[in-house]
Amino acid sequence: MPEVRTGTDLAAALVAAAGSAGLGLADGDVLAVSSKLVSKALGLRTPWDGDRTIRDEVVRAATRRVVAERATPDGVTRVVESAAGPVMAAAGVDASNTGPEGGLLSLPEDPDRAADRLRHDLLAVLPHVTRLGVVVTDTAGRPWRAGQTDLALGLSGLVPADDLLGGVDHDGRSLSVTSRALADEIAAAADLVKGKTDGVGAALLRGLGHLVPGPDASGIPGARSLVRTGPGDWFALGHLEAVRAALGATPGSPEAVGVGIRPTALDGAVDRAGRALRLALLDCSSVTADDLVPHHDRVTGTLVCTDRLELGRCLARLEVAVVSEDLALAWTDSPGGAGLTFRELA
Repeated sequence: MPEVRTGTDLAAALVAAAGSAGLGLADGDVLAVSSKLVSKALGLRTPWDGDRTIRDEVVRAATRRVVAERATPDGVTRVVESAAGPVMAAAGVDASNTGPEGGLLSLPEDPDRAADRLRHDLLAVLPHVTRLGVVVTDTAGRPWRAGQTDLALGLSGLVPADDLLGGVDHDGRSLSVTSRALADEIAAAADLVKGKTDGVGAALLRGLGHLVPGPDASGIPGARSLVRTGPGDWFALGHLEAVRAALGATPGSPEAVGVGIRPTALDGAVDRAGRALRLALLDCSSVTADDLVPHHDRVTGTLVCTDRLELGRCLARLEVAVVSEDLALAWTDSPGGAGLTFRELA
């Protein structure tokens, strides 16, 4: 592939590259195209000189909601539900493989539409082809698994999933929840060819014609149908963020920043106890806290409040808040307040 720039005829470039590789495109083929090529052609580039503030603004603009966040030496890294659909780090905004122009590349806001347009452009220059599948791929991490893999960001002309509900397995037993994410499997297989450092922006997959129904793809769901959000999402927030959100510090909010965002590496007990205190005090305006004092195996402090009901409510919030910092809390009653002891969880 030549370097793709704003306005590049991506379909023509892909057809030419396939021809140069001696492949060509045939009926029933599936073309997996990196989202970087699509974003470059659409001009979804923001000039960038390394200023973290600019990058944060671009990520924020491409974010629907924050799922989890951690402080790093370079700023705050956020896993978000992107405007493009999937839940991913930094909304898919990336500064790698951006070409000589550099900058930050954003994902198309409607990747399925982008895939559909590319497919129609490809069919327009391939008169001998009537059935063609297009997968726009991007890279993301996955909960509970190390490393990254490619997934289907956008999709056109290709069946996205194989729902086996109601079928039977090899032993004749009923299948009740099995649905193969075919589009994601295709994207991951294509990445074995494309890689991340070889400058290969697209891969041709042949032998999947049974997943490419025909020229009219209007009734086929796109890749967004594979995104699980809303009521069916059991993991809508990180476990720490769920605790913080319940106490008024929704991830990505000014309150979360004011409380302090937990770093990727576990920091000291005083810092963690301080964040837990600030989180608990978000909704306890009449309660104040003295400075925390570190000891060998604990951190101590004091809550000050003459309103016993308000003090009790703040202590209840603090008992929840410490969970987000992997701490245990003990407290003792004292005149005008309560003595606090924070310890590491056993």
